[in-house]
Amino acid sequence: MWLAGATIADVAIKPRSRPPLTRLFAGKPAASLLPVLPRLFSLCSVAHQVAYLSAMEAAQGREPAPARLRSRITAVIGERLTELLRGLFVGRAALDGTSAAAVRAVMQASALLGGVDEAAPEALHCEAIAQIRTALGALGISSEAAAFEPGSALAASVAGCSGKLVAQPVVEPSFLTLADDIEIVARLLADGAAYSDAPDLCGRIPETGVWARSARRKEMSSSSGDPAARLKARIAEIGQLCAWLDHGATDLEEGVVASYRLGAGKGAAAVECARGRLYHAVALDGEGRIVNFEFLAPTEWNFHAHGPLVRNLKGATLAAGRQGQDAVRALVGSFDPCVGFSLGFREAGHA
Repeated sequence: MWLAGATIADVAIKPRSRPPLTRLFAGKPAASLLPVLPRLFSLCSVAHQVAYLSAMEAAQGREPAPARLRSRITAVIGERLTELLRGLFVGRAALDGTSAAAVRAVMQASALLGGVDEAAPEALHCEAIAQIRTALGALGISSEAAAFEPGSALAASVAGCSGKLVAQPVVEPSFLTLADDIEIVARLLADGAAYSDAPDLCGRIPETGVWARSARRKEMSSSSGDPAARLKARIAEIGQLCAWLDHGATDLEEGVVASYRLGAGKGAAAVECARGRLYHAVALDGEGRIVNFEFLAPTEWNFHAHGPLVRNLKGATLAAGRQGQDAVRALVGSFDPCVGFSLGFREAGHA
């Protein structure tokens, strides 16, 4: 963060390094990559497996049976719920005994909902949902109201959320949608890492993730959201996801799992995971071996050098001292990056 007095004059983001998956797996059978993905991607590993499997099937001209697609969506939703819940506590709030046990219970129960390609038996599914609902209740999250209980630890966390920037720029809404998929996957397969490292849609860098989903549902006039508002949106979605897993009472956004055939031996898929829309694209040879494999994670949009986070920070006015820096840190954390981050503050005159 480059500061001119109390104003953020500029923001520079140094990107993370990404594994060279095409170089690692070129020439190998397409199916051989599937069991490796959970070791490559420790977060949202189910979403990565579903995205890759769906892209591979599209490249081969195959479509999953409705029951198999349903089991994949259930697995993705279960993982999204646990990832959002973990993000509320890990690194944000100290876990007391009750909270730690409840978070652990949700994560254990979600593993019982079924795998990427196999649904859990009905009795086991119901048992898992009951365990999730009880644990969320202990945390103060109501699946019926899709909200948190007053007086709960989460309510205190929202109330004490390291507050707002003194003044924040007005940001025009721009959100990633299902309608953007075809353009994104075509460019991903054509341009590879040059595109996935700095994606755009005709110069537009939209936001993806919980806040984008919430804003689209409520048709918000602005995409800006302070950390407390983004925290509330995450809590509400956890409740909504639990309700969907329980009895489908809440409508999911369209295209939780979508796949696209891009030509002979070429396929792609998009999966709506915890942090936003995840893309995989693959090209196979006539023997079913990997010629090209690319992926694009939600963090590359939200933490783009000219993306949503930068637009919400550049030109903002900070409170003096530690309070202002804490407000920036809270806003960055509310975008929920899939990797760790650190912040540095410099005076613009020293650039």
